[in-house]
Amino acid sequence: PLSIDEYVNFDGYKSLKKALKMEKTGIIEEVQMSYLRGRGGAGFPAAIKMMGLAKETNKEKFVICNADEGEPGNFKDRYLMENDPHQILEGMIIVAYATGGTKGYIYVRGEYQKSISLLRWSIEEAKKKGYLGKNILGSKFNFDIEVRSGAGSYVCGEEFALIESIEGKPGRTRVKPPFPTQVGVFDKPTLINNVETFCNLPFILRIGGSEYSKIGNDYASGTKLISLTGNVKNKG
Repeated sequence: PLSIDEYVNFDGYKSLKKALKMEKTGIIEEVQMSYLRGRGGAGFPAAIKMMGLAKETNKEKFVICNADEGEPGNFKDRYLMENDPHQILEGMIIVAYATGGTKGYIYVRGEYQKSISLLRWSIEEAKKKGYLGKNILGSKFNFDIEVRSGAGSYVCGEEFALIESIEGKPGRTRVKPPFPTQVGVFDKPTLINNVETFCNLPFILRIGGSEYSKIGNDYASGTKLISLTGNVKNKG
């Protein structure tokens, strides 16, 4: 996980290069055809959030990765952050490019110190290689990602409480509507998805949305990480 070169050797950031040559609407269409649903629990269609953010005209738009994994016995997001951090970054950058995102945040629960340090290291490595920052891979696209640590509040996994926490306020939810894609962090349009949701984006672009939709079932396509803990033989 510490080596960006290893990630690149296994087709890492290849989907980002592909995305930068595509029409932005074409990227969202691929996600729509994939029937990808949010992996944070609610199962909301990922393409609808992307469409919502894309149509907003504000010059500043935020893309947030929700890594406040507070459910007891659940550690699949931690697994991804500590074993394949660049896959998360690549997914976020693709979403930002397709929707006009200008800044990204990864909000990680405070107990995940190893995840936080690994993500910060990976962000710096991605910047050095030109995958983050200004004029990404020679394009006119600028995007940066910052890691924010939670302070142990379970409720901050809820999207508006998470937004309040990023803004430096107590993690309390807001009344909806407006929804985050309209008025989110710092009152700017904001897209929030789970760690695992972002990890699917590079794969969807690699094989195509219709091919991805063949995995899984009619309600929810793709694969799903399941955390096994407690009184079981094979934890993990």
